Amino acid sequence: MVNKIVNKVLNDKYTDNTFESIKHLDDYGTEYWYARELSKALEYSDWRNFLKDLNKAKAACKNSEFNVDEQLVEVNKLSKRNNNANVNIQDFKLSRYICYLIVQNADPSKEVVALGQTYFAIQTRKQEITEQEYETLSDDGKRFYQRKLAKQGNYTLQKVASSAGFKNMAEFHNAGYRGLYNGETADDIFKRKKLRYREDILDNMNEDELVANLFRINQTKQKLI
Repeated sequence: MVNKIVNKVLNDKYTDNTFESIKHLDDYGTEYWYARELSKALEYSDWRNFLKDLNKAKAACKNSEFNVDEQLVEVNKLSKRNNNANVNIQDFKLSRYICYLIVQNADPSKEVVALGQTYFAIQTRKQEITEQEYETLSDDGKRFYQRKLAKQGNYTLQKVASSAGFKNMAEFHNAGYRGLYNGETADDIFKRKKLRYREDILDNMNEDELVANLFRINQTKQKLI
């Protein structure tokens, strides 16, 4: 059910493969993305506009006390023009973290940007534990980790909604659930899952459902900012 809903939300156009398909690995198995490929995936029509958001991401990276030089490396690439002439163009190799900062500064009205925010948030936060540790987790362990991210996201979303002037938080969260669950409110989901008193809906979601809710949370948050 949730996979169908997510596909509907993304209009069958965007999936995690939007970003997985342009991911590269170096000789040491470290992931990176090329800026030119990422800008196309995020539907930038002008490279200069992408560079503006890249520079914002660099500033945020520096303010977070990360070494910017470790997060992106400028490279020159050959590009063939219409007249078949080869010219050098500017490009960058980007870490997962700098990609996350870029999508945080991109246009939140684009569906692909909202998906990118969820994708890179999950991938970046996995670094709180090592990739090897994450892969050795059981299905329940991975679900528990995703649930933690969803709860953190809900907490942040509620703060953003409160700052935006929302007063009735129960109705606010129900609006989000109705959009994702074909009109179901939190109570409807609670009853459908046959949960007991005081059981948490998030505690009873599978991994796909949690990822769908992370996408919903990120998309809603960015529309409020």
